[in-house]
Amino acid sequence: MCKTNRYTITAALPYANGPLHIGHMAGVYVPSDIFARYLRRKGKDVAFIGGSDEHGIPITIRAKNEGVTPQDIVDRYHENIKTTLDNFGVTFDIYSRTTSDKHREVAQDFFKTLYNNGKFTEDVTEQYYDEDAKEFLADRYIRGECPKCQNPDAYGDQCEKCGSTLSPEELVNPRSALSGNTPIRKETKNWYLPLDQYQDFLKEWIIDGHKNDWKSNVYGQVKSWLDDGLKPRAMTRDLNWGIPVPVEGAEGKVMYVWFDAPIGYISFTQEWAEKNGKDWKDYWQNEETKLVHFIGKDNIVFHCIIFPTMMKAHGDYIMPDNVPANEFLNLEDDKISTSRNWAVWAHEYLEDFPGQADTLRYVLAANMPENKDNNFTWKDFQTKNNSELVGILGNFINRVMVLSHKYYQGIVPAKTMEFEEVAQIKGFATRIGEHIEKYEFRAALTEYMNLARLGNQFLQAQEPWKKGDNPEEVKGIMNAATQIAVALGQLAEPFLPFASEKMLRMMNVEKADWNTLESTDEFVTEGHQLGESELIFGKIEDQAVEAQINKLQESKVKNNMTNPNAEPQKELVSFDDFQKMDIRIGTILEAKKVEKADKLFELRVDTGMDVRTIVSGIAEHFTLEEVVGKQAMVLANLAPRKIRGIESHGMLLFADKADGKLTFVNPEEETPNGVQVG
Repeated sequence: MCKTNRYTITAALPYANGPLHIGHMAGVYVPSDIFARYLRRKGKDVAFIGGSDEHGIPITIRAKNEGVTPQDIVDRYHENIKTTLDNFGVTFDIYSRTTSDKHREVAQDFFKTLYNNGKFTEDVTEQYYDEDAKEFLADRYIRGECPKCQNPDAYGDQCEKCGSTLSPEELVNPRSALSGNTPIRKETKNWYLPLDQYQDFLKEWIIDGHKNDWKSNVYGQVKSWLDDGLKPRAMTRDLNWGIPVPVEGAEGKVMYVWFDAPIGYISFTQEWAEKNGKDWKDYWQNEETKLVHFIGKDNIVFHCIIFPTMMKAHGDYIMPDNVPANEFLNLEDDKISTSRNWAVWAHEYLEDFPGQADTLRYVLAANMPENKDNNFTWKDFQTKNNSELVGILGNFINRVMVLSHKYYQGIVPAKTMEFEEVAQIKGFATRIGEHIEKYEFRAALTEYMNLARLGNQFLQAQEPWKKGDNPEEVKGIMNAATQIAVALGQLAEPFLPFASEKMLRMMNVEKADWNTLESTDEFVTEGHQLGESELIFGKIEDQAVEAQINKLQESKVKNNMTNPNAEPQKELVSFDDFQKMDIRIGTILEAKKVEKADKLFELRVDTGMDVRTIVSGIAEHFTLEEVVGKQAMVLANLAPRKIRGIESHGMLLFADKADGKLTFVNPEEETPNGVQVG
């Protein structure tokens, strides 16, 4: 177990074009943090590296849509993501960003090394070009029909519906995401990484070397790519947002985001090492170091094919020991979608459930999509919190603390008896560690909760509250129960860091080395003073869960609307009620402002039946000149009422636009006054 002493752990760099959701947390950040926390407790030298990917095409798309610069977008979301991860207790040694000067320097140096050593091939090819936007189109700016599943809105590099990796040339009826027009083909020169030249190396390293220790979903996807045969892939793009390509003749070009982004792991490590007096090369160029990439399944090809080829071409870097990619987490039996707002946003969860980061960590770890897609539901979230965290773990800790203070003023009594349950603790610690080292986080968490169940069963079976006539036996029972409780506080830390900290504080003990937990059955000694009991987990009520389900339902309703900005439908009315309304075409003959009423016009309206006075609150939307002579729809049989002393006989009908401005609802052609609408 765990013979390696130095680990470099990377977590996929999130695009800084939006906040994190529970799919990101379950797929990458919770498992990587569990792994890093455990290894630190084992006394290992760990560099846990993360940061924001700030050069992705989605960022430029969002910037265009919002009318701001890409830098505005990445500044906003980098801070949002970093704060969210901090608040969930994700213990990165550094969380940096790919727009930093340090990263630009390292990425350009990496590119120049490959360029100077002749590792790239140059090729002039025809690329898609938008004549209206006057831009070459990156893969994500090209949309069209997926040739494999016929999804009409696939990207030029990937179909999000079927998961296929694509090239723009494969799309049926391609169109520009900038203008919507059909792009033309135009010649441009780019630098290519000849992946085909590294096919034998990748086959020997992964297919032959890792068939027994890599996850089947990762191994299978890599094998499929290699069986299809690798082709050269362009590492440069004709864009104005990214890291400039540092070679002659590459003006106006930037590095392909999947060349630049993984180098971020290296540049961030260098940044961290410089600040902490370490040699970064120990973590990337020393064969005694284990490199582990935590990613989602959509990033397998980049971390198992492209990035390793880059490092092999460079010549100085170690290969990853493992890439334990997770599958996808669904939400309420539907695929998480940021565009449809079908997601639980991590930062919003923290606002809605303050102080309960561990609850979500627990539920996501329990439902982690390790080998196949899994599902998150709010009802299951509530059940796992109330039945498991509160009912099993919290209940046991509370009972031990209450009984200890009741019987012994919180002082640990003597060990007067031996119990098999205490002897089992080190076995739990060992099994939890073995599962974590195999990236089996769900199984590790199950073992942890089985120890909590064992504690409850032990207390229930021994019933110390019924043995007041045998104080020595009660001491032995309570000593044993306390050992289990302290062990639970110690072993919780990788999964439930905030609860672990609270439990250890309650029990007045320091965090112990994991090796100690695997070798001892005495975690506190006789006479140790326990602290005061605290509530570890709070019950989640039905209304809190219903509010979250309602929020998702509102998203579903909006997704079915052709205009997401439209107001929700009002209460139903009967046909008879509708028939009572008399709506006529009328013409505004005169208009004047109502004194001391900035919003009101007094109008004289020809309804075809009469000329009447109508007071209307439209003064903020139109000038007097704009309304005179306009035809409008008039609700003619609205009961008269006085407004500012003026009797108003009816109502004009307007539409309220998305920007808040009113617009007339009137016939396309001039229509005789008095014509009924219905």
